[in-house]
Amino acid sequence: MLRDEIASGRVVLATIEGLTLENRAAHGCAIPADVMDEIRKYPVTLKGPTTTPRKGDPTPNIESCNVAMRKELDLFANVRPVRVPRLGIDWKFYRENTEDLYALGSNGLDVDPDISIDFRLTTGPGSERIARLAFEDARKTGRTRVTCVTKANVVKATDGRFLESFYRVARDYPGIAADDWYIDIMTAKLVDEKRRRDFQILVLPNLYGDIITDEAAEFQGGVGTAGSANIGKRYAMFEAIHGSAPRMVAEGRAAYADPSSMIRAAAMLLGHIGHVDRGRDLEMALDICGQYERKLVVTGRPDGATGEAFTDYVMDWVRHPKLKETWAGSLGS
Repeated sequence: MLRDEIASGRVVLATIEGLTLENRAAHGCAIPADVMDEIRKYPVTLKGPTTTPRKGDPTPNIESCNVAMRKELDLFANVRPVRVPRLGIDWKFYRENTEDLYALGSNGLDVDPDISIDFRLTTGPGSERIARLAFEDARKTGRTRVTCVTKANVVKATDGRFLESFYRVARDYPGIAADDWYIDIMTAKLVDEKRRRDFQILVLPNLYGDIITDEAAEFQGGVGTAGSANIGKRYAMFEAIHGSAPRMVAEGRAAYADPSSMIRAAAMLLGHIGHVDRGRDLEMALDICGQYERKLVVTGRPDGATGEAFTDYVMDWVRHPKLKETWAGSLGS
């Protein structure tokens, strides 16, 4: 979609290797220094899924590559849209990306054989900047409501600070309604057919945002269909919301992995670098292929389409002369 820009040199593409689990484990760190140096050369990155070892795995206890990159590049906002036109769903989640349990998640303590402790970090500045980004988006796009999601009634220090920061920022946007919900009831309200259409932009601490956006993606077709943006002051990184699938590789099913999440991330990237219309066309094609027409369906197994075939299907619709007309017609399907 950027063929002319690449040919003229206005857009430069580079492939950066080195984020395999094997290479990271060999270096004993989430991102080897030489790889991080390469990433820093480019203001925008499209990153594929990576694997994070679990406690007890034979691989060394290294930090999540995603978490490390977000902290190193200060990608404080994880933006995850979910849109299902036929259900009236058009959500955008603003997940704080550098604090909360993920900030020190690999540095917990086993006090004794029966007690383990992890650490949670929430700062006023960190909470305020993610809230402000959400309200700024609402103002620019004409949305009228921003909702904060916490568990501040129980987790009073960290979630309490996040919620206080949210309402402090909300005072600067008097034309936009601000409200808050607890994370447990919010997971229920997203499946409430009457209430879920009311939500527009939601802002959440790191862990809650990670969990609830996976739930939200199910309405769109699953985590394999949702992309995300990681935004900072200087850098931006776009990725699928899901992780790697080592079991699919081990079972010889890699060719049948769903590419939709990465394609949607690429669409968000296009919008970020100024090609809004092209990004929108790619998103509309995904909506048609994944939610409306569905001539090819990815199942993750040989009974479904391969990722390559589905990608070709999407790109055929991007070039289709009736793309916008068909997408508009699919809204009431």
